[in-house]
Amino acid sequence: MLFSDEYKTIIEPAQGSFRDKGSRFLAFALPVNSEQEVKTHLESLRKQYYDATHHCYAYILGYGKSAYRANDDGEPSGTAGRPIYGQLLSADLTNILVVVVRYYGGTKLGVPGLIHAYKTATLDALNNTSVITKIVKEHYSIEYPYEIMNDVMKIIKDEALEVINSDFGMKCVIRLAIRHSEAGRVVGKFQKLNHIIINYLTIS
Repeated sequence: MLFSDEYKTIIEPAQGSFRDKGSRFLAFALPVNSEQEVKTHLESLRKQYYDATHHCYAYILGYGKSAYRANDDGEPSGTAGRPIYGQLLSADLTNILVVVVRYYGGTKLGVPGLIHAYKTATLDALNNTSVITKIVKEHYSIEYPYEIMNDVMKIIKDEALEVINSDFGMKCVIRLAIRHSEAGRVVGKFQKLNHIIINYLTIS
């Protein structure tokens, strides 16, 4: 699956709110990197707002937006989680969780009213946070002898590569982060050097 090597996410938690006919909707936008973090945040908010009527949420994870979920938590199907999720898609965000806590005010809002409430509360939270663009990078470990140090360093300098760490012992070992869209070409330059060992580590 092809994907852009840039993605947008939030850098800090933010809150938003909305009121309608006595019902209060408190929205919490949170940066997350895993489903375990999603679970931890949900548990925390459920404990903090234990007396709320509903804790509806949606999240998107991964630079390719491959993991996502929307949950209505007892509201009529499609009236809570989906509107929250829709706002995340509209903002083109990932690695984000939005939880909207509802306190029922005694008057039913109906399907259109609920959709509007969850959508508006979510949008308010998103408007209160800072969005940044991150680059997807592939991490490599490169092992080489001292004799080709200058050649390796020239590629690193020419390509303005990010050096994560290095160890110059019996052999030189360096860990690099290379932009996803450039990784194939840059690794190819290293592979042309003699006596070099390149290992792919991870992507982030």
